Amino acid sequence: MAPSKASTRVTTPDVPAAGRGVWLRLVGFVLVLAVGGALALLVTGDTGSLREQVTGAGAVGWGLFVAAYVAATLLLLPKNVLSVVAGLTYGAALGTVLVWVAAVLGASAAFWIARALGRDGVARLVGPAMARLDEWVARRGALAVLVARLVPVLPFTAVNYASGLTVVGFVPYLLATAVGILPGTVAYVVIGAYGSDPGSWPFVAALAGLVLLGCGGLVWRHRERRHRA
Repeated sequence: MAPSKASTRVTTPDVPAAGRGVWLRLVGFVLVLAVGGALALLVTGDTGSLREQVTGAGAVGWGLFVAAYVAATLLLLPKNVLSVVAGLTYGAALGTVLVWVAAVLGASAAFWIARALGRDGVARLVGPAMARLDEWVARRGALAVLVARLVPVLPFTAVNYASGLTVVGFVPYLLATAVGILPGTVAYVVIGAYGSDPGSWPFVAALAGLVLLGCGGLVWRHRERRHRA
């Protein structure tokens, strides 16, 4: 008996699409480096003068930083480093606002990009994280997105793309993201702002907050494993 076409069908990877993904990440990385270089050109003295000069650039400097942060968010680059840089250059208050706005914009863009790419395209970007988020959302809806933002159970960018393929609507996703990223955003920015004085109470409080969030992620993972078992 001859095998059916369905049983002999072989799925081949979309090499051109994968290649485009690599090039997009490379372009994003170059963009981040370019912005970092532009900021470095403004440095003529110590950290205090750096903060004064960058903030003196006004809306232009803010726009460059937000663009770099959005690119890092979309291209799976380490955004937390930029959060620390924001604290170093803009201070705790302004740095938090810029990072929060950029993270929300990047998360929104990734959500709609995922809707356009479809499951196959997103699977190449986030891998098994997509299936895990699917399972969470099926049971808890937007609460799953909120928990994933509050505690580091899944990478930020993976949640962005994977959420675009779940049953969660954009508005609940956006609200859960805007609220959930605040604690981590504040912590990383404050660490950058007070990094020159690690004994200060803001630095210690931010570090303790990150430890608590990390512990929360471990507890959540343990509960999820027990639930599946």
